[in-house]
Amino acid sequence: MVIYILLAAIFLAYSNGANDNFKGVSTLFGSGTADYRRALVWATVTTFLGSMFAIYISGNLVISFTGKGLVADEVVRAPAFMLAVGLGAALTVYLATVTGFPISTTHAITGALIGGGIASGAGVLMAKLWSGFIAPLLLSPALALMATVLIYPIFRFVRERCGISQETCICVGEREEAVQFTPSGAAILRATGLTLTVDQIENCKTRYGGSVIGIGAQTLLDRMHYLTAGAVGFARGLNDTPKVVALLVAARIMGVRNGLILAGLAIALGGWLNARKVAETMSRKITRMNHGQGFTANMVTAALVIFASQWGMPVSTTHISCGSLFGIGLVNGKADWGVIGKILMSWLITLPAAGIFSAIIYQVAR
Repeated sequence: MVIYILLAAIFLAYSNGANDNFKGVSTLFGSGTADYRRALVWATVTTFLGSMFAIYISGNLVISFTGKGLVADEVVRAPAFMLAVGLGAALTVYLATVTGFPISTTHAITGALIGGGIASGAGVLMAKLWSGFIAPLLLSPALALMATVLIYPIFRFVRERCGISQETCICVGEREEAVQFTPSGAAILRATGLTLTVDQIENCKTRYGGSVIGIGAQTLLDRMHYLTAGAVGFARGLNDTPKVVALLVAARIMGVRNGLILAGLAIALGGWLNARKVAETMSRKITRMNHGQGFTANMVTAALVIFASQWGMPVSTTHISCGSLFGIGLVNGKADWGVIGKILMSWLITLPAAGIFSAIIYQVAR
């Protein structure tokens, strides 16, 4: 049983990385700031660093996801329950990954805890379930959406006041014509004259003219975009790795430090090998975005996830990052609400699916 629980924890960490790692850099890829490979490298590095840093500040999350206080102590310590939680959550996340749906590992683990608790006959403590798990999961995407909707117009106003113009291109065959947009949305030729560039039509994208403190506005924004994307990856490793380690700690297989190292490596591997389908959904299918919008979404996501990690709140990085992208789609009017509806449906299915898997595995294991 120790071997089975260890393998289940590794599978859960791998599935988490495959489904979640790219979420921090999806705006880099989606806005054209980075190609897929470069974005993936940045996601892998920053997420692993967050996993390692979790050794020092995320102890509260390890305790939360052992199930202590949610399920009776004698059940939490049972090997069959630990196996059911780990494997039930891992199967749910992995199935979502291969179908391209970005779901919450936090939600899957919560569902598995509930399913295992019910199958054991002990049930779950509903007050703890609501205050410690369900409420943060419901609140976090709404907060992310509202924060993005409120903050992005402020950033746009500051940009315009600083004299940074938004530029795009009109492609005619293999050529593009540089134009500038006024605040009212009217297109005018730049005063410096006509600029023609030979390029492919798919490379035409919005960019920013002007400079800030002597640095080109586009260059500065790209660097800040990378920093915020890295912050999301770091925050994700910080917030998600302890949830996996909780299984190893509860089973007394290894301590927190060694568990975080093992889980961090498995998360990095999962993201490196299996992230492509979720990456396409997050980067290309939810909404189109420019550099500034991607930067705003990442900044909101990073701030909320790091705050939650510091206070031991079991929020979902997936819900927060998707909520930020929903907010960008709402602001720019380019959201694909059909795709968003399918993602929301997958979120609703996650908890009961993980619960059913966990209950079945518990009965078999026992």
